Amino acid sequence: MTTLVVLAHPDLGASRTNAALAEAARTTPDVHVHDLYAACPDLRINVAREQQLLLAHDRVVLQFPFYWYSVPPLLKAWLDDVLEYGFAYGSQGTSLHGKVLQIATTTGGPAAAYRPDGYNRFPIRDLLLPFDATAHLTGMRYADPFIVHGTRVLTDEQLADEADRYRRLLLEKTDEPAGDGAPEEGEAVPAG
Repeated sequence: MTTLVVLAHPDLGASRTNAALAEAARTTPDVHVHDLYAACPDLRINVAREQQLLLAHDRVVLQFPFYWYSVPPLLKAWLDDVLEYGFAYGSQGTSLHGKVLQIATTTGGPAAAYRPDGYNRFPIRDLLLPFDATAHLTGMRYADPFIVHGTRVLTDEQLADEADRYRRLLLEKTDEPAGDGAPEEGEAVPAG
C-alpha cells in the first residue's frame, strides 16, 4: 500500500507536533509527504497535479492542526477544488473508489475538552464526521482518525511516542476489501 500524506500546516516551521509527525511520515517506507503550503506558496492549487498524486496512491492521509472545528484554509480550498465533480464523485467521478481516506489531526486542547461535558461539547470523532461523508461520497473507505490531543503540553518523550504511533499507523497495510463506497442512486451530492 502506498500512502500520500497531504500535510496542511500554514506555518510548519513554528509547529512542534505536526513537524514531528511529518518527519516520522517522511522516514516511513511507501509514504509520500506532500506539504500543501510548500507546494502552493501563492495559495493557488494545481488541480491536475494534485489529482495525479491522489491517483498514484492507495491511501490518502490528511494531516493538519484542527482549526475552528475544521481544517486550515488551504486544505479546505484543496478539498473544494481537487475533489471535483467528474473526478471524485458523480456518475463519472470514480477515480478514488477503493482508496482509503484517513485523518491525522492535532489539537491544542486536551482530550477531555472533546466530550459532551467538555469545553468543546462534542467528541472530536463527531466533529470529523464530514470527512467520513466525504469518503463515502467519493467511494473511499474512511479509516479511524489519528488524533494527538494536548499538543501545547506534550513532553519531548510524549511527542516521540506520538511520532512512533503515527509511523506504526502509516506502516499498517489494510487488507480489507474496500468496496466502492459510492453513494446509492438518488443520494444527495454537493451542490455546484
